Amino acid sequence: MDLPVIKNRKKKMNNREIAKRVLLALPLFVQCAFAEESAVNDASAARESLTQKADDATTEKNLQEVFQASEKTYSLLKSGKVGFLYSVDYSYFRDSRIDIAISDNSSQLTRFRIQEDAQHTVNNVLEFSYGVWDNLTFTSSLPLVSKVDAQSNLKTTGLGDISFGARWQPVPLKRGLPTSTLFASLSTATGDSPYEINTSKDLSTGKGYYSLSAGASISKVADPIVLFASGSYALNTHVSGLNQNRGGRVLQTVEPGDSIGVSMGMAYALNYDVSITASYQQSFSFASTYDFKGGDVVSTLSQTSAVLNFSLGLRTSASRIVNVNFGYGLTPDTPNVTLGFSMPINFLGSSEE
Repeated sequence: MDLPVIKNRKKKMNNREIAKRVLLALPLFVQCAFAEESAVNDASAARESLTQKADDATTEKNLQEVFQASEKTYSLLKSGKVGFLYSVDYSYFRDSRIDIAISDNSSQLTRFRIQEDAQHTVNNVLEFSYGVWDNLTFTSSLPLVSKVDAQSNLKTTGLGDISFGARWQPVPLKRGLPTSTLFASLSTATGDSPYEINTSKDLSTGKGYYSLSAGASISKVADPIVLFASGSYALNTHVSGLNQNRGGRVLQTVEPGDSIGVSMGMAYALNYDVSITASYQQSFSFASTYDFKGGDVVSTLSQTSAVLNFSLGLRTSASRIVNVNFGYGLTPDTPNVTLGFSMPINFLGSSEE
């Protein structure tokens, strides 16, 4: 029996080919920036100490780790094959916060001002993939991060947090059945830590701690549509031995909160060369704990973030698909706008086919 045919495409494709071509065009999930709110009454020192600026990006990194394994989980490399993927993402984050201080004796308002945050971030990532087996792929990514803080005129460019991961499909692809993929990743702390820099002069390029995330994804081909969903849990390591001045107090240790993330969406093949993707991502980050010199211990509030993403995939050659991404933050803790671009690159001796 002949399979359904997509109109206007150049040749017939079965479900397996549809899955490969459409899902190769799934976008890199865009990064999400967050600004944590402090849960203390000291509106001056405590606010400066605990409020996460956009350059700290604690929960931004959590969400990135939660979803990074979803980028190409449905198109694993064949055994012995090597692949390279280049992506660049831009995000703009703007936030306004009210800074107040009240006198302890008279309960009068002694300070009232609005603090503005506006930050531009460009993240360049080169990802290397190697097919150990047909159903097992190892990956590593090398990020280069550039940031500009429009309010303080601070700029920085440097190495981000290098990560390593693996994707495994335990059950071979079968026509008519969903495809499941298990994934795991380790994110290092090679970038400039937000807990070790001078916050008044420098910006961070990393999160400052190691993270281990794991999860599973599932996809179903319904020619010419592919439905997909994933869920992950990110475990973050304890940071100690710090000596950072924050708002007049010295930060000594940080216990980053773990995070849980989910994503879902669909990819649609308009024809042989063009596909569109829409996805929704949500992450819940548990409270983080900050330990200051002198015995002060403060915990932040837990956070929920959500992002809506759209992507256009264009096939430029038989082995190359270029993706253009657009993301819109749905909560106050996410970037206002995110834009992305990704494409495979070939070196001598490398192949993605």
